[in-house]
Amino acid sequence: MGKPFITKRILFQFIILLLVPLSVMSQYTDVINSNRPGLSVSAYAVGKNVVQVEMGLFYEQSDHTLLNTQSDLWGTNFSLRYGLFFERLELNYEGTFQDQDIIYDFFDLKAKRRDFSRNRLGLKYLLYDPYKNPERNKPNLYSWRANHKFQLKNLLPAVSLYAGANFVLEDNPYYPGEPTVSPRVMLATQSRMTPRMVMITNTAYDRIGTDDPELSYLISISHAFRNPKWSAFLEHQGIQSDRYSDLLLRGGVAYLLNERMQVDLGLGASFKNTPSRVFVSAGGSYRFDFHKDTLVPIDDQKANENGGAIKKNSMKKEQRKNRKTKGRGAEDIDLGPSKKQLRKLKKAQKQGNSNDSEIDF
Repeated sequence: MGKPFITKRILFQFIILLLVPLSVMSQYTDVINSNRPGLSVSAYAVGKNVVQVEMGLFYEQSDHTLLNTQSDLWGTNFSLRYGLFFERLELNYEGTFQDQDIIYDFFDLKAKRRDFSRNRLGLKYLLYDPYKNPERNKPNLYSWRANHKFQLKNLLPAVSLYAGANFVLEDNPYYPGEPTVSPRVMLATQSRMTPRMVMITNTAYDRIGTDDPELSYLISISHAFRNPKWSAFLEHQGIQSDRYSDLLLRGGVAYLLNERMQVDLGLGASFKNTPSRVFVSAGGSYRFDFHKDTLVPIDDQKANENGGAIKKNSMKKEQRKNRKTKGRGAEDIDLGPSKKQLRKLKKAQKQGNSNDSEIDF
């Protein structure tokens, strides 16, 4: 059999060429929406014409009690996300390239493995967005607590479908004998439990058609702190396959440097000792925004009452004013007036002012 047209070296050089220019550029909301530092995938796309790069370095120490092996592993994982054609669709390339040293204590031998443990390309489409309905997001003007407490309706998630393929090039020691291309499908959901807390779930069927197909799930909960630049997450992953099965737990924090850049730190471990795994990661996300707003008038009737349509600049200013902090992968929601604004509203009502629109927030 002849050499494959695309070798690992060519592919790796191509990826580096992509990452170098993007790392100094690179979703869509006002604030970057990154999947890092966990592995769970948000139900929402980055936004039309937005390019986003998410990458980091990791170290893992692994011991296998039955095989009596010790392993040190260094690597890099990266994701390139692009909002394709329209807001609901995202093209996503994900890769993990790692270098592993293994010591076999029984035989006093050392071995090395180096290749892609993850190399896939796919499309994600948002099937359902519960926050598309403006009535659902209408804030309570009389209760700060009602706008911030957990409500059962918040469990209704956004849902997206992912379809893609894994690529195994040359003789990959992590996937010996696997075909060059194998399909992958995934269902991703996202629920905003409270204004500060988001839950994401991923259910995936991977390497379809190979000798060792893989079924996995991810449950991730993210929380944004009072300082909107800081957020934390906790993530659980289950993997079931004849090749490898495990239960993993991850946690970490992220810090927002600005609207376009986020840095993160994560760590995790497995629940078993065949092998036991402990890992730490650090990285960042950056977006380059080619997105153009398509602003729709709020309401023709309100526009007429106010003496005409609201100008684009005024609309954008008001949108930014109403946006509050988000958890990792969260979407913007109007949280309603603050406690101070509510007190002002009630005071005005007591003074006999029943027209809410005259109260200056």
